[in-house]
Amino acid sequence: MVRIMHSAAALALLVGAIVLSARGATPSPAMQADAAFQAQNWQTAATLYGQLVKEKDSAGINWFRLGYALVKLRRDSEALAAFQDGEKHGLPKPSVEFGLGLAYGRSDRDKAFAHLQAAASNGFNDTKKLQTEEALAPLRSDARFAKVIETVRRNEKPCLYAPESRQFDFWIGNWSVVRTGTDAPQVGTSHIELVQNSCVVLENWTSMNNPYAGQSFNVFNTALKRWEQYWVDNSGGMIFFHGGLKNNVMDYWTDDVPKPDGRKLRRHLQFFNLDRDTVRQFSQGSYDGGKTWFVEYDLTYHRLPKHASGPRRHMRDALLVDMKPETRL
Repeated sequence: MVRIMHSAAALALLVGAIVLSARGATPSPAMQADAAFQAQNWQTAATLYGQLVKEKDSAGINWFRLGYALVKLRRDSEALAAFQDGEKHGLPKPSVEFGLGLAYGRSDRDKAFAHLQAAASNGFNDTKKLQTEEALAPLRSDARFAKVIETVRRNEKPCLYAPESRQFDFWIGNWSVVRTGTDAPQVGTSHIELVQNSCVVLENWTSMNNPYAGQSFNVFNTALKRWEQYWVDNSGGMIFFHGGLKNNVMDYWTDDVPKPDGRKLRRHLQFFNLDRDTVRQFSQGSYDGGKTWFVEYDLTYHRLPKHASGPRRHMRDALLVDMKPETRL
C-alpha cells in the first residue's frame, strides 16, 4: 500500500508539473525534483533534491531521494551522508538502513549487510528492491543475502508465516456443496481463496438454481486474538461472526442481533475439517440467548478436482429455498 501511495503521489506530481508547464507556469522545485526522479534523470534529481534539503524542515523523503539518486550516480560516499542526515529529519528507520545498505553495497560488504539486516529487522518489506538494485549485485552471492531476503519476505507477507492466520486454510479450494446426510442435489458451489497477502480467507458462494450469492471475509484479528468473519450477500444482508479454532473446528458466534419482529437472533456457525477433501458447515440459531437452538442449515463441501473449478463464489444458500424468512442468512 505504501509503495502504491508513493507511486500515485509521484504520478500526480508529474502530471501537475506537465499541466503547469502547459499553462506557462513554472513548476515548484519539489515538483521538478519529483518529475526528474520519476523519469530516472538521476543527475538532475540529485541537483534538485540537493537544493531542497537545504530548506528549513525539509522532509525526510527528500533526503532519501537525494541519497538514492547519488547511489545511482555511484557517488556512494555522498549518498551515505544523505541517508544519515535523512534520519535526523524524520526518515523512517527501514528506509535509512536500506539506503545505507545501498551506499555500502559496492565498497564494504560487512557494513552493507549490517544495514540491510537492520532494515529487515525494522520492517523493510520490498524484496523486489533487494533483488533488482544494481548497487546490491556484489552481495547476492553471499549466504547472508538469502537470510535478509527471507526476513523481508516475512515482512511483506506476515500473515503467510503466522500460525494463527493459517488455521482456516483447510477451507481453501473449489467445492461442490450438498445438504449433509442426504441424496439431495447440489445446492451450490464455493470458491475459497487467500487474498490480501494471504491475510484474508475469501469465500465466494454461488447458489444452484437460485440467484442468491455472497462472499465472506475471514481474518485472524491479531489485536483481539480471534477469528472474525464478515458475510455480505446480493440481497443486502450482512452478518458478523467471531470465534476461533477449537479441536480442529472453526467455531464462530454472533452477538444477539435484533430482527424485524423484535426478537434477537444469536447464531453459532461451525466448520468441521473432516478430511482433506471434505468440510462440514453447520449453522444453528437461538432466539432465547442460547438456551435452546434450532438448525438453520447443515452443508457438506466436497472438493472439486483441480480441472473442475466451479463458479467463483461461495456457500450458504443450502436452505435458502426452504428456510423461514426470519432465519434467512
